[in-house]
Amino acid sequence: DGMNVLFIIVDDLRPVLGCYGDKLVKSPNIDQLASQSMVFSNAYAQQALCAPSRVSFLTGRRPDTTRLYDFYSYWRVHAGNYSTMPQYFKENGYVTLSVGKVFHPGVSSNYSDDYPYSWSIPPFHPSAEKHENDKTCRGKDGKLHANLVCPVNVTEMPEGTLPDIQSTEEAIHLLNVMKTSRQKFFLAVGYHKPHIPLRYPQEFLKLYPLENITLAPDPWVPKKLPSVAYNPWMDIRQRDDVEALNVSFPYGALPDDFQRQIRQSYYAAVSYLDVQVGLLLSALDNVALSNNTIVVFTADHGWSLGEHGEWAKYSNFDVATRVPLMFYVPGMTTSHVSQGARVFPYLDPFSRIGGSVPKGQSKKVVELVSLFPTLAELAGLQVPPACPKMSFGVVLCTEGTSIVHYFNISEGKVEEGKEGCDDTDRCFNEEPVAFSQYPRPADTPQWNSDKPKLKDIRIMGYSMRAMDYRYTLWVQFDPINFTANFEHVHAGELYMTESDPDQDYNVYNNTSYGWFFQKFLD
Repeated sequence: DGMNVLFIIVDDLRPVLGCYGDKLVKSPNIDQLASQSMVFSNAYAQQALCAPSRVSFLTGRRPDTTRLYDFYSYWRVHAGNYSTMPQYFKENGYVTLSVGKVFHPGVSSNYSDDYPYSWSIPPFHPSAEKHENDKTCRGKDGKLHANLVCPVNVTEMPEGTLPDIQSTEEAIHLLNVMKTSRQKFFLAVGYHKPHIPLRYPQEFLKLYPLENITLAPDPWVPKKLPSVAYNPWMDIRQRDDVEALNVSFPYGALPDDFQRQIRQSYYAAVSYLDVQVGLLLSALDNVALSNNTIVVFTADHGWSLGEHGEWAKYSNFDVATRVPLMFYVPGMTTSHVSQGARVFPYLDPFSRIGGSVPKGQSKKVVELVSLFPTLAELAGLQVPPACPKMSFGVVLCTEGTSIVHYFNISEGKVEEGKEGCDDTDRCFNEEPVAFSQYPRPADTPQWNSDKPKLKDIRIMGYSMRAMDYRYTLWVQFDPINFTANFEHVHAGELYMTESDPDQDYNVYNNTSYGWFFQKFLD
């Protein structure tokens, strides 16, 4: 009788968390989870867009195999009838439950969040979600607007609540039901914040006085950034407060004070999320299931906060592709947890000082596509086989690999990315890398550059992140045959992340990096 799984997936959360070394954020509950978990500090999504990323990690296949780069197709019809991670748990005797935003809603999950394949009962969506983009933000003029920056008084909101509050309540209800039924479960809880609009209870602003908020370290468009790589952040331009600023398209910068406000509200939304996670985890203690439930915490992708003069996701940079990833496994990441022991007492971000450090930490580069085999292994299920080169007809296989062998829990030890390597060739070949990709409609920023529909995709940016570099090629792409032509390179990017961690200096055209490309040819 295996372990339960609580899978927490957050929308648009980059690792601005205390446990990831962020000095400004207040995230005591997520940090407390990290203090009992194996934490991966170099985890990357396969595409920095909600639907493609979620379908990728929930099926264990890359976007080129799901053939989803936008929001408008259902993989079972359009690519192949691939089993999903929750479906695999369901077929192995688990009750599988979905709360909030797990699959991206709409056609990409068959208008049903892939029910009944993936879930035992129809997924729960918070009723307040439908008000997310309404005019609920009070402006300086006293009127209501559909703003990007949107701290609110929850009691004044439609239904008197917010979606993530409802999702936490429903997830806690389901934990109580599962406790009574004594069946093993896979419960996925998808939180909306910090996805835009940055709409959260206004008291969280108090945690972040504006004078403590800095701009991004590199708030300018890098000189050598190829125009195809730039994402023009159309979605935030369409919010009332940003639109009023009349910023020139595509490269005009937002005013500094407004940049600070966005950053302040993103942080505030993260602390609001932290409270929800804290309530959910303390409920796991309350039903005495912390000793036999694996907890996974991650996000679908990151979000730029002004770095490279960019906002939102839609790019191949670390700020858009890197995600938090941690695994709490009772008896593995923690010594034996006795039944009924409190592992996750709720922590109030308004009265907390100091953070906690991860129990175990790996700097190895890992990918979200590896979640499916990793969770299967942790739960003691048979690990799905590796996919063959062409796997459109294969129902159950994975293009990721289980990362359980990277778990090494010894107090405070950070496992470096590169140990035991004398022979450089062997080293390079075995060094784990993460692949991400992003489609574009044209070489220069267009109104639809952030989210091109499949038929409009002309270029695909394939990006490879290793320990000490990010290498991206923007190549010709044919959306009818789904083929990329690497003979036809539109642009390239190479960032040496040891010396350029923020990825501001593209050295792709520097002749001194000839050695770098040579190692691909060997």
